[in-house]
Amino acid sequence: MKQLSDPFLPWPSYNILLGITIIVVGLLLLDFTKRRKRWPRYPPGPRSFPFVGNALQIDLSDLRVNYKKLSKQYGDVFSLQFFWQNIVVLNGFDVMKEALFQKSEDIADRPRFEVFEAIGLSGNSKAVVMAHYGRAWKEQRRFSLSTMRDFGMGKKSLEERVTEEASYLCSAFKSEQGRPFDPHYIMNIAVSNVICSIIFGDRYEYDDDKYIQMLRHFEDSLKAESSVLAQVANAVPWLTYIPGFAKTVFAPQLRMLKFLEELIREHQQSWDPGYIRDFVDAFMLEMEKVKGDKDTSFNEKNLLFTPVDLFTAGTETTTTTLRWALLLMLLYPDVQRKVHEEIDKVIGKDRRPTMGDVLEMPYTNAVIHEFQRFGDILPLALPHQAYRDTEIHGYFIPKGTVVMTNLSSVLKDERVWEKPLQFYPEHFLDTDGKFVKREAFIPFSAGRRACLGEQLARMELFLLFTNLMQCFTFNIPDGQPPPREDPVPLITLSPHPYEICAKIR
Repeated sequence: MKQLSDPFLPWPSYNILLGITIIVVGLLLLDFTKRRKRWPRYPPGPRSFPFVGNALQIDLSDLRVNYKKLSKQYGDVFSLQFFWQNIVVLNGFDVMKEALFQKSEDIADRPRFEVFEAIGLSGNSKAVVMAHYGRAWKEQRRFSLSTMRDFGMGKKSLEERVTEEASYLCSAFKSEQGRPFDPHYIMNIAVSNVICSIIFGDRYEYDDDKYIQMLRHFEDSLKAESSVLAQVANAVPWLTYIPGFAKTVFAPQLRMLKFLEELIREHQQSWDPGYIRDFVDAFMLEMEKVKGDKDTSFNEKNLLFTPVDLFTAGTETTTTTLRWALLLMLLYPDVQRKVHEEIDKVIGKDRRPTMGDVLEMPYTNAVIHEFQRFGDILPLALPHQAYRDTEIHGYFIPKGTVVMTNLSSVLKDERVWEKPLQFYPEHFLDTDGKFVKREAFIPFSAGRRACLGEQLARMELFLLFTNLMQCFTFNIPDGQPPPREDPVPLITLSPHPYEICAKIR
């Protein structure tokens, strides 16, 4: 007679089922604990889902668009959760003024960037831009600002270096002989040459293939940092432990670092403490002074990473701003004509522009400010982190929370600007045509984490732009449609590729 099968699972199967149940329940409890907001007056936000938080509800390829929609629904201060990472997003001029001017130190920290840490970048290096708020950051920022500001090394002043590079840039444009060309890499080399001359004491020719390749690696690295994969890896740290993952994601950064390491090595071999040629020499002299201090941030690692931070901060944003400048001159020929008229009146055609001309050129100054505002180059700045428990706009933000400062919401704030979505130089002019400084103009951010290179960038934008405008009239090439005015969203907002014709005036 056939026996009936046992309706009960054998004992080992029960153990497996029980183990799976315990793991699932444990993970759900862990997720609940991680996602639970136990703080009073924590900013509102969309409901998060188990494990992923709000990651599936936002478009990581262009966060500024998502943030604009969410701010209309939840207000100027709202919260998100990216996997288990708590994020508070600040929007609008009133909120940003409180956060960046009144409570700057409260949000002066930086979160860990796990992918960078995995390949030895940032965090542990204690350089400038990405370092945690503390002694090392203060040392490096103070040293970098004073060295770049005073620039008591070498024979040329900062303005002389920029003016010299402007001449090379104009010569490169002239060599195109009025033919259509893409100005992207020519301007990139010009801008990076300025920071290279400060950091490494030298510049590169515009046809230097090795240097052009390094700049391409730098551009590729921005794309890598903007990728969804990189953002997910920063929020889910265990991904960085997958062998080769971080090095694959950030291969362009590693190639760029190798190039800069070679420059540092050359400096070390020819260094003379009695003759300081540039920033790297000054850094090595500082290393000698603090040799006995084990906690100092003036060490071999930062000898590379601090120049990397300065090179990164001093190249991409200024280059992108100048690309917007020429694009807008193509699209707004009346504005270009007025700039030409002011340059001819104040400077003429026989002498080079100087920084002393700024005060006599209100319209050109307004145009330069407006293409920075309209271009919205770094819409979200870099992530901050709450250094201590704080309160912003009536909402409680606990220590350790990632804080995103949405600069785009300030530069395009319809409560502040007359025509926030249009290119309108009159934003910076009064009824008498005099230049007006606007409080909501913060493309370099503000507070403790304001851009290190703001002074240099302002000088470059004025001198490079006015030199080009003094020499050339810019036109759209015959037979080509007008360039696109919408941006390409990466970490920066850059124009789509375009070509120009530079006609000598």
